[in-house]
Amino acid sequence: MSQPYVPPAVWTNDSNGNNKWANINSPESGARFEHDLPEGQHPLQLYSLGTPNGQKVTIMLEELLALGIKEAEYDAYLINIGESDQFSSGFVAVNPNSKIPALVDKSGEKPVNVFESASILMHLAEKFAHFLPPSGPQRTQTLNWLFWAQGSAPFLGGGFGHFYAYADEKQEYPINRFAMEAKRQLDVLDKQLAQNAFVSGDSFTIADMAIWPWYGNLVLGKLYDAAQFLQVESYSHVMRWAKMIEQREGVQRGRIVNRAFGEVWEQLPERHCAEDIDKILQLRP
Repeated sequence: MSQPYVPPAVWTNDSNGNNKWANINSPESGARFEHDLPEGQHPLQLYSLGTPNGQKVTIMLEELLALGIKEAEYDAYLINIGESDQFSSGFVAVNPNSKIPALVDKSGEKPVNVFESASILMHLAEKFAHFLPPSGPQRTQTLNWLFWAQGSAPFLGGGFGHFYAYADEKQEYPINRFAMEAKRQLDVLDKQLAQNAFVSGDSFTIADMAIWPWYGNLVLGKLYDAAQFLQVESYSHVMRWAKMIEQREGVQRGRIVNRAFGEVWEQLPERHCAEDIDKILQLRP
C-alpha cells in the first residue's frame, strides 16, 4: 500500500505543473498579464470555449436567432483556458472569477458584463422574452432545474470528469465516489423526464440548455468516453430527451461555436455571422 496522505498543519501550493491543466489552477485570483479583449460589430460580445458550460450560451443565442430575433446576433471569441487566456486583464475585467463563458452586452446606454452561465441564460431569456416563463409555477420549475444544473454539474465535471479523464493517475476512491454521484444525478433527471417531455415541463427552456451540454452529451457518448462505464443506456428517459434536443437546429449550430478541438466539422473557434457556422456544418460527412 502507498503511504497515506497526512494533511499538513498549513496548506501550501506544491503543484509540480506536470499535468497539462496545472497552470489554470492557483490559490490567487486576478489578472496575470495585460491583454485587451477583441471586439466585434454586434452588441453582444461572447468570450468563451466550447466546453459544456460554453455550449449553454451559444445554444441559447442560436436558438434565439432560429426564432428570427436578429438582435441576438453576436460575436464569439475563443478563450483558450489551456493557454491561460482567462487570466488576461481584459477577461478578468469582464469576469473577475476567470471562468468561461463571459458576455458583454453593449445594447444599452452602458455595457453590461454578465458572467456565470446561468446568469447569462437568464439575462438573455429576460432580454428577449423567450425560453423562460415570465411568471408563475412554470417559471419557478424552470429556475429550479436551472439551478439544479449549477449545483450538480460540478460533481460531474470537476469531480467525476477530472478523476476519470484528466487526473495524472486513476484513483479508485475518488472515481467511485463521483461515479456514484453522477449516476444518482442521472437517476434524478431520468425520473423527472419520465413525467415530462422537457426538463421543467412541456416546453424547451433555459433549463434544458443548461443541462443538455453536460448530461445530454454524457449519455450520447460525447463526454469523457464514459458512457459504458456509467451504463448510461439504463437512463432511457434521459436518452430519449438527449437525442431529441440534439436534433434542434440551434443546438447543432451552437454546440460547435468556440470549439478548437474534435472533428473539423465540429470546430469553429470564432463566430461573427451565421455564414461562419454554415461553412463548418457543410463539412459534415
